[in-house]
Formats: sequence, structure tokens, C-alpha cells
Amino acid sequence: MDKSKIKKVVLAYSGGLDTSIIIPWLKENYNNCEVIAVSGNVGQADELEGLEEKALKTGASKLYVEDLTKEFIEDYVFPCVQAGAKYEDYLLGTAFARPPIAKRIAEIALKENADAICHGCTGKGNDQVRFELAIKAFAPDMPIIAPWREWDIKSREEEIEYAEAHNVPLKINRETNYSKDKNIWHLSHEGLDLEDPANEPLYNKPGFLEMGVSPEMAPDKPTYVKIHFEKGVPTAIDGVEMDAVSLVAKLNELGGANGIGLLDIVENRLVGMKCRGVYETPGGAIIYKAHEVLETITLDKETAHYKSLVAQKLAELVYNAQWFTSLTEAILSFVKTTQKTVTGDVTLKLYKGNMINAGVTSPYSLYDPEIATFDEDEVYNQADSAGFINLYGLPTKVYAKMKAKNNIK
Repeated sequence: MDKSKIKKVVLAYSGGLDTSIIIPWLKENYNNCEVIAVSGNVGQADELEGLEEKALKTGASKLYVEDLTKEFIEDYVFPCVQAGAKYEDYLLGTAFARPPIAKRIAEIALKENADAICHGCTGKGNDQVRFELAIKAFAPDMPIIAPWREWDIKSREEEIEYAEAHNVPLKINRETNYSKDKNIWHLSHEGLDLEDPANEPLYNKPGFLEMGVSPEMAPDKPTYVKIHFEKGVPTAIDGVEMDAVSLVAKLNELGGANGIGLLDIVENRLVGMKCRGVYETPGGAIIYKAHEVLETITLDKETAHYKSLVAQKLAELVYNAQWFTSLTEAILSFVKTTQKTVTGDVTLKLYKGNMINAGVTSPYSLYDPEIATFDEDEVYNQADSAGFINLYGLPTKVYAKMKAKNNIK
């Protein structure tokens, strides 16, 4: 990249540690270029407060704050809920959010006639790939600046020192410097004591959890919640219809209050290393669980079993930055077809971190009590099973005879 040609840069800006120091760094290292900051609002709430003032004070010419929350939930999260896509039990909160943010940044960069796009992702993480592949999908010829692959800063401690030297205001300190990512779907925690998998997360420490409480701190009385789905998409809670954003927010409240949705895993990153993360996904965990329960009565065996294979592949594609690919598009089309009859109500009992199935109904239920009953019935002839077993077991019988004939043990 010829730095002398970089006059205007669009920066993916969160206001966090990385992107806060990138603005002065860009101006120092790219000929005092104009920096246009872009923040994608995917429901990170208070993190957006004071963002414009901070961006302008640190050298940006302007800040776009794009509300992507509805698009994020409806176009990225819910299709993966329909699929049941999880990556090693991780509900993909960060992986979901990056494609819509990067897509909008690319669109703004083209509108602003920018010379480059910049992001604050580290060279060790997944997000650098997620941002850059999404940018390639919408601005394929746009140069990309990734300071973590250029600058001399080696740690978050050195980032804080750089910020202090350049009078960049920070909301963190050296003692609470967890690496976090927050949106309406989840909150992730990495770093500090969590880097050692032997250390238990400080769930009960005030301020550690932000979206709820630990199971020990949850009420002793269970909370019941009924969720209605239409074609695999949640549309109502306890009989009250809600838009997608309001529904997730409400379930975050219910789940958080009951210690739901905590996950502590060592996951396999795209770049090859293992990394330990602690995730809060209270509402999302409830939605995934309820959808899974509803599918037990609305999907036939072959579709359900094959769909689980597809779900794993989709989760890998989403996690590995391949949202905007033909395979993802094809898988989502398949998933949408499977959801035609995934309509109904699921009641869950929330109790101290547990989600207990408390009832499921659907007008498209494949569960027939008359067939399944252990009592006397008029529709199932048990004598039919003898012929079925003889035919089903024929390969086993032939194989056993061959072994006996040839004295194979």
C-alpha cells in the first residue's frame, strides 16, 4: 500500500481500547489523513453513549452511528436459530454481528470515496477475517489497514500507555481490562485471569456479569415463559406479540434474572489456536432451547437428523467468516424449507441456570398420542413388527451366517 495515496480512511469504530487509539495512530502514520469513524449499533446500549464526542476529540472528522439492530437479529441471528447452528456450543454472538457491521462500513466507504478501510482487530483473532471477507464481498478493491499487523504495540498494557500519552479517554483500567464484545445477543469476556483455563470465572464478583446474575444468585422460585414460533421464528412471549428486537430484549431480562445462558469454553479459533472465552447469552439460550424443543414434534426423523449435520456446517461457515458465500446461501434456503411447519408454543421453566421443558404444542405436531400410547390402541398392529424386524435384520443374519461358515470370530 502506498501510504502517500491514503487521504481518507473509514474506521470501524467501537470506542473501545483498540479503535480509540487507532484514530491518532492513523493520523500520525498516514500523513494526517482524514478519519471517518463508523459505529454499527447492534444493541450494545450504553457503550454508544458519548461516542461522537470521543471520536471527534481524538481526531475523527465525523462519526456515523448506524442502527443495525433489527437487521442483525432478523437477517443474521434468527436464520441461524432456525438452523440450530452452534459452534462448539457457542451461540455465535460476535460472529453474527460482524457481517452486517462490515457490510455497512463498506457501503459508507464507497459513498465517502474513501481510500481505505481500517479495523482494530488483532492478528490473533477471528474478527480480522470476518471484517475483511465481508468488506471483500461489498468493496472488493478497497485497501484495508489493520494496525495490529503494522504498529509496534504488543499488548493491551501498551495500548493503555499509548492512550494515556495521547490523552485518549478510556472507560477501563488495568485491573478490569477484560477484552469484551457486547451486543443485544450476548456479551463475551476474554483475557486476564480467564487466560488460564484452571481459573473459575468470577461470576459472583460485582460487575463481572453484565446481562444477568450467576445461578447461585438467581431466585429460589422458578420462572415460566411461553414462547410462540412462526415457521421457526420467535414472535411472542406469554401471548404478547413482539418485534424481534423487543422479544430478544425481554428474554434477556428473564434469562439474565434466572442465571440462564452462561458458557465457559475453550474454543478452536479460525486462526488455529485455542482460546478461552466466557459468554453471557441469556435470551439467546432460551430461544435456541425452545426452538429445539419445538422441532422434536414438528420435524420427521430423517429431516431432523440431516438438518443437525447442516447446522454444524452452517455454524462453521458463520464462525469462519463465510457468511457471504454461495454455500451459506444454499444452506439457509434448505433450512427455511424445513421450517414450514415449525410453528407452535414452547413453555420453559427457568430455574437457577437451568431451562426445563414444561410443555410444547403445535398444529403441525407429528406426535400422535394414539400411536405412541402404552395403553390399548386401535391404530397400531404390534404383530406387524415381526415382519419388519425380519427384513430390517436380514443383513445382520446373512453376515452372521457367513462368519459361522468360514469360522470367523
